[in-house]
Amino acid sequence: MTAAPARPRRSPTQRRGDEAEDLAMRHLERAGLRLLARNDASPLGEIDLVMIDGAEWVFVEVRRRAGAAFGGAAASVTPAKQRRIRLQAQHLLKRRFGDRPWPACRFDVCAIDDGRIDWLRDAFS
Repeated sequence: MTAAPARPRRSPTQRRGDEAEDLAMRHLERAGLRLLARNDASPLGEIDLVMIDGAEWVFVEVRRRAGAAFGGAAASVTPAKQRRIRLQAQHLLKRRFGDRPWPACRFDVCAIDDGRIDWLRDAFS
């Protein structure tokens, strides 16, 4: 029997990010969304969670902050970060649908400050 390949070591920061994504994913699933993909990435950017809400695809950025200093978690989704998420979403949709019509989409943010989730629907376009 062959042993399973060892998982790459994750830094404490990466583990905290994984925990935040787990928390956000469970929150969204309880609200009725369904997970399609996690950490979809390319050189263009990364999307933490790709969910389905009815017929709409939801691209979710998860941000966690220990406190509200510097504006808190939601404020950390800068215009540059939004641009990278949009580019990655277009890349994913092109891979998945090609030239066929794309589904309705939106960009949400799950901001986690001091353990409290603030789900910002349609946070940017």
